[in-house]
Amino acid sequence: MPITKEQIRKRILEKRNALSQKEVKEKSEKIMRKLEQWKEFQRAKVVMFYVSKGKEVHTHTLFKTWLEKKIVCVPYVANEEMFVSRIDGFEELEKGSFDVLEPVKIKPVLRNDIDVVLVPGIAFDKRGYRIGYGLGYYDMFLKGLQAKKIGLAYKFQIVQKIPKEPHDVKMDKVITD
Repeated sequence: MPITKEQIRKRILEKRNALSQKEVKEKSEKIMRKLEQWKEFQRAKVVMFYVSKGKEVHTHTLFKTWLEKKIVCVPYVANEEMFVSRIDGFEELEKGSFDVLEPVKIKPVLRNDIDVVLVPGIAFDKRGYRIGYGLGYYDMFLKGLQAKKIGLAYKFQIVQKIPKEPHDVKMDKVITD
C-alpha cells in the first residue's frame, strides 16, 4: 500500500520537532548561505519570504539582512486566501493566522512583480513536489505564478516521492543543508 501524505507529514514533523534550537540555527544558516549564492536570488528584486515559526528553516535573520537590498514581502491570510505585503522592518509584523507573524499594515505587492518565492514545507520530494500543513494556501497562491519557487528544507525533509495531486505545485528548486 502506498504511503500517504499524512503518514509522510507525521514522520517528518516528528524528526523536525526533535531538532534542538542549536541544530535549527546551524542548519538554517547553511541553507541561507546556499540561497544567497544562488544567482536567481542575487538577481531578484522582489523576494517573498515566509516568516518561519517553530522549527521550520529559520528565515527571520535572512530577510532582516535583505530588507535594505531588495523589496521584501511576506504572506498573510485574509478571507481564506493568501496575499503578500511588502515590509520595511521586522517590527511591522505581529501574530496573525495560525500564529504566524503577518504584516500589521498591508502594503500590497502584485503577484507578477515577485521574482522569487521562498516556500516552507514539511517534506519535499526529488521532483520538487511538497507537503505543507494540508490547508492548500501555498498551492493556491503559487498556481500560475511566474516567480521562481524555492523550497527551503533540512536534508531529512527530502523524500523519494510524494503522492502528487492535481492542485500540487512543483518547486523550481529545493535548497537543503
